[in-house]
Amino acid sequence: MRRRPVRLVLAGAGHAHLSVLQKASLLRAAGVEPVLAAPGLFSYSGMATGVLSGALEPQRMRVDVAALAARAGVTHFAAEVTGADRSNRRLHLSDGRMLAYDALSLNIGSRTLDPHGLADLDAVWPVKPLARLLDLRDRVQAHLRMQGQSPAVVVAGGGPTGFEVAAALAGLIERSGARPFVHLICRSTPTWAPPRALERTLEKLRRRGAEILMGEVVARGPGHCRLADGRTLSCDALVLATGLEGPQEIRDLGLPVSQEGRLEIAPTLQSIADPTIFGAGDCAVIREAPRPPAGVFGVRAAPVLLDNLLSLGDGRAPRRYAPQKTWLSILDLGDGTGLAFRGGAWSLGRGALALKRRIDHGFVDRLRRASGEVLQD
Repeated sequence: MRRRPVRLVLAGAGHAHLSVLQKASLLRAAGVEPVLAAPGLFSYSGMATGVLSGALEPQRMRVDVAALAARAGVTHFAAEVTGADRSNRRLHLSDGRMLAYDALSLNIGSRTLDPHGLADLDAVWPVKPLARLLDLRDRVQAHLRMQGQSPAVVVAGGGPTGFEVAAALAGLIERSGARPFVHLICRSTPTWAPPRALERTLEKLRRRGAEILMGEVVARGPGHCRLADGRTLSCDALVLATGLEGPQEIRDLGLPVSQEGRLEIAPTLQSIADPTIFGAGDCAVIREAPRPPAGVFGVRAAPVLLDNLLSLGDGRAPRRYAPQKTWLSILDLGDGTGLAFRGGAWSLGRGALALKRRIDHGFVDRLRRASGEVLQD
């Protein structure tokens, strides 16, 4: 008697699941029937600051997930997973439907840390979800048209994302012919890149009109924000680049999570407490090999995730994924240059940005072709 296929729900359309989707025929051949629950469009985070700066148009970073699923023959529920009944193996979707599963793979990204409850206030933009950054771009451009000068922008967060967003906003303002008025607020001295690379990047930002301050944004009011030490800054737009954490849906599973709320998984990408649940990308972290949320890990984990999802049907032993200890990061500095670094090596200039564009465009264009889109650009 032929065994009933394993019903696999792919929750989210992150880097790893987009790769798995394209191999859906292999899953079906192994006795695994994939189903996708995710919004119909994917926005690639690697291009988000290029779009924010005005260098790229929004459609350049988008992939039609619905078309990709249709081409792969995968049933697609255009909704997000909002909860799970693990005892009955059922998922709650944002459109009110319930979805049964035998196995579940989570690739649902992350959300912005908001320790002071600022994200829902007026004129505050967390860096996640990415759609909010498009709204921020429109708001800044509207201010420039009406006022003829830069809005007062405050970016809270001294990590690479904070630097990149501050540089992108400076680039957006520069493209209008105005002098940027941007404050970048760092809680401590940045150490995420080689010291000389950081020094050169800071010098560049200061020349362009960005001021870097030590402190922490703790409150937001009309036309200003307040730092923990009592200082106030003029502020027309506050951007939260204060770090990332796992989405609430991960915490609600009742499974072990890291301090940042990311699903704790084994090297096989399975929950350490429930082998029927897999995780990849920002929403998960290997307990014995923690790495920060970065797209490179979702991309590199995808082949291992596919093999281990295939093992649900063919019974093979699952593979182990060992994330790399160093990786290439490239920041788009919004002025036609980039900062590339890996370990102690770094490069600042147009070549770094050209490399970033080649990598990012190649990744997105492969997905767009797989979805059946005819590329015009």
